[in-house]
Amino acid sequence: MTTRRKFLATAGIAGAAALAPPALYAAKPKIRWRMQTYAGPALAEHVIKPAIESFNKIAGDEMQIELYFADQLVPTGELFRALQKGTIDAVQSDDDSMASPTEVTVFGGYFPFASRYSLDVPVLFNQYGLAEIWEKEYAKVGVKHISAGAWDPCHFATKKPINSLDDLKGKRVFTFPTAGRFMSQFGVVPVSLPWEDIEVAVQTGELDGIAWSGITEDYTVGWADVTDYFLTNNISGAWAGSFFANMDRYNALPEHLKELLKVTLDSSHYYRQWWYWGGEAELRVNGSKMKLTTIPDEEWAEVEKAAKVFWDEIAKESETKAKVIQIFKDYGELMEKAGRPYRYS
Repeated sequence: MTTRRKFLATAGIAGAAALAPPALYAAKPKIRWRMQTYAGPALAEHVIKPAIESFNKIAGDEMQIELYFADQLVPTGELFRALQKGTIDAVQSDDDSMASPTEVTVFGGYFPFASRYSLDVPVLFNQYGLAEIWEKEYAKVGVKHISAGAWDPCHFATKKPINSLDDLKGKRVFTFPTAGRFMSQFGVVPVSLPWEDIEVAVQTGELDGIAWSGITEDYTVGWADVTDYFLTNNISGAWAGSFFANMDRYNALPEHLKELLKVTLDSSHYYRQWWYWGGEAELRVNGSKMKLTTIPDEEWAEVEKAAKVFWDEIAKESETKAKVIQIFKDYGELMEKAGRPYRYS
């Protein structure tokens, strides 16, 4: 296993050459930032690289951002600490994966059933007050929360078919901390590994599956090549992730570069909205690598019911968490009352 992982890491360096970081448009810019994303090279091509290329092209010799992929500078679980210390100037990640010491960390990534569709995430942040809560919480620890956006829904990709809740029992699955904490009550065994080790871990049987993405990422990063089944039931409608910056480095930027940073990173959020939304449908229908399976609605309702209990447990942990949970509840109630196309009963 160790030998294969070392080979994969070495091969990954060669592969990364074809998926190079964004070009720098100035050899000696006045300001140079280093940003690390949670994503590996193939995924970063879509979720961050176009935005950074755009920023660098416009900023020119005023400022350039060097983009690093998953675990290149520091492990993903150490991203927050590196950002806070200024080892890294900016980060693209979810709160949960980078182990942020804030009251909102549990809601990053896939908080069970907090969203039904990807558009729910920007609405919750921009119209329901989550952006202000996140900004306040991160300011307490010396980090600037720039903006949040939606990624893909969370599904299981597995070696063996999942047709019932019983089929989940004992399955060793790579997933996010909070998602794993929630799904463990149904027998799922959450496993934490470096991102680049996942494909090999599935091949060797160290993992039985992955609950880290939707089907678009499964195909993009190669996981569809080592898993055989895709469960259509999802535990969240969209991954919630953000862009963060070291507070001192951010405050030192002139106002026009702050605005440029915001605009180009917002373009990344827009790109992902249509890339994932179209990809999820296209690959379910026309993808040839994984067979779709489904847990019946009446059985999956047990998971949705358990999520409500989980929400109430989280709300008891702090006043801030209770405030976020109440926003989720108010929003969900409004969407249900609004009916189609916002919610389908």
